[in-house]
Amino acid sequence: MNAVHPPPQKPLVDRYGRHVTYLRVSVTDRCDFRCTYCMGEDMTFLPKSEVLSFEEIQAIIGAFVARGVRKVRLTGGEPLVRRDIMKLITALSETHLAAGALDELTLTTNGSQLAKHAETLVRLGVKRVNVSLDTLDGARFAEITRRGRLPQVLDGIEAAQAAGLRVKINMVAMRGVNEDEIVPMLEWAHGRGFELTLIEAMPLGEVALDRTETHLSLREVRDRLAERFTLEPIAKRTGGPARYMRVAETGGTLGFITPFSHNFCESCNRVRLTCTGQLYMCLGQDDRVDLREALRTKGPEGLDAALDRAMILKPKGHDFIIGRTHTDPALARHMSVTGG
Repeated sequence: MNAVHPPPQKPLVDRYGRHVTYLRVSVTDRCDFRCTYCMGEDMTFLPKSEVLSFEEIQAIIGAFVARGVRKVRLTGGEPLVRRDIMKLITALSETHLAAGALDELTLTTNGSQLAKHAETLVRLGVKRVNVSLDTLDGARFAEITRRGRLPQVLDGIEAAQAAGLRVKINMVAMRGVNEDEIVPMLEWAHGRGFELTLIEAMPLGEVALDRTETHLSLREVRDRLAERFTLEPIAKRTGGPARYMRVAETGGTLGFITPFSHNFCESCNRVRLTCTGQLYMCLGQDDRVDLREALRTKGPEGLDAALDRAMILKPKGHDFIIGRTHTDPALARHMSVTGG
């Protein structure tokens, strides 16, 4: 039985009284796909020397857990392509999950490596994964990912479910790209017992898509879906930004992540650590704190002080704008750099 841990002596609370209890950690900027809304055509990935070592990731996560973080999500790039990633997950599981210091350790993945790792993830205490999947059409999948391999992803999702992982499908909804697949994706996902979350594409980095043409408001999508389905708001919360509804006809759960049409900043409890040790307090702002430098130069005390500074800098919210006069990305960094 997991031990009961007392409240942290110094919780992470920002200027607006929000408690940070959720840490997203990018373990690599590399990915085996090149999704058009996430990466440029010719990405230059970081040299290994600039990426946090597993020991540094463990130290930083440990500092967060000591100050009240209860949920850690590993992201990338694609987290499962990092060499020996299971060694890191094993260490985090044995140190924090087994001791009851973490409520949840989970991943966001493109699914390509799930068939290989699903059973081990379950054995290590991972209970669910988010799988990014924007289409069920093989040709369209190849266009979006610039790689293809849809059958490999679907096999990975099936393996995850067979191993006992709960699966949530994340679909970036894009006008003129995959909006015609929203209903088929909903029916496919719910028919297999998966949740589906729809996401408005975020304006990060120079990418191949024209954002003004492909932006699709999820408020519009929800109104369309409501003409066909009975959508019932529910109080479900997972620690992330999604707002959820139950689809009466399928019995499944449908989430909406809406950074444009309705932001979710008032209850933000999240921060993001890049694979280089930069802590971003907001996905939509550029303020950051260098935890790698703090750890390497001043050790645990320096890291703790850096976390205090981060709470002072955490903004009230983001200000994503998109429209005919705002075709450039809101921020220069790609989504894959910050962690999807």
